[in-house]
Amino acid sequence: MARGKKSSKDEGGDQAPATGGVKGFDIDQPKLPAAIEAAALGSGGYPYEEKLPRKDYESELEALQIELLKLQAHVKAAGCRIVVLFEGRDAAGKGGCIARFMQHLNPRHARSVALARPTEFEQGQWYFQRYVPHLPSRGEIVLFDRSWYNRAGVERVMGFCNEDQLADFLREAPEFEGMLVRDGVYLFKVFLTIGRETQLKRFHERRHDPLKRWKLTDIDIAAIGKWSDYTRAQDDMFRFTHTVTTPWTVVRANDQRRARLECIRL
Repeated sequence: MARGKKSSKDEGGDQAPATGGVKGFDIDQPKLPAAIEAAALGSGGYPYEEKLPRKDYESELEALQIELLKLQAHVKAAGCRIVVLFEGRDAAGKGGCIARFMQHLNPRHARSVALARPTEFEQGQWYFQRYVPHLPSRGEIVLFDRSWYNRAGVERVMGFCNEDQLADFLREAPEFEGMLVRDGVYLFKVFLTIGRETQLKRFHERRHDPLKRWKLTDIDIAAIGKWSDYTRAQDDMFRFTHTVTTPWTVVRANDQRRARLECIRL
């Protein structure tokens, strides 16, 4: 786990074509190319050669989930408010992290938020407005599966916002978050980062696993050819919004088990 900005080189941004498909990869082919399979876990400079063994993972997960329950009891008793933003590459494992975080918490005082694309009415509002109703009240923990940082990522890369809207967001996001913190909100911003081959492997799994197929969207398909565009967007996001008051925590997530544990530790 590391705080702050990651470079494009760390992400492996120059290892694959930025436009069109990826050489040797066809998401509709039932068999994943052996070269992508072999390179997936270590891609993007991931430091582990093997996944965390399931037995070790389950033992540590249980211990950390017990600590989460203690945290929730404290949050409720003290009237705290906690917000955790989960951002990251497509298929980085945000939903899986949130699911393990929420698994044993009391849902009356902890909830996850995953907003759909903004409606026409919401598009006419102040950008942050649709997120405000989902912020926690006293004694609550709220986890955002993607957040207002959609504007700095997918909206920018896919052309859903213009340059002026992006510039306004990058200037205003630290101000908005600063207001939350000054009002007493505990704000955690987590960015899950994965390597290029890991992303391709997970997209392929989603395409061919009937239980995961709903996770694969048109935006995901388009992202296959926009790796470098997302890397540039990510670097700018860190540069403008990683502050002393509201820092980012980057978690390397090629191994989903280690990533889930690291997020709960945070």
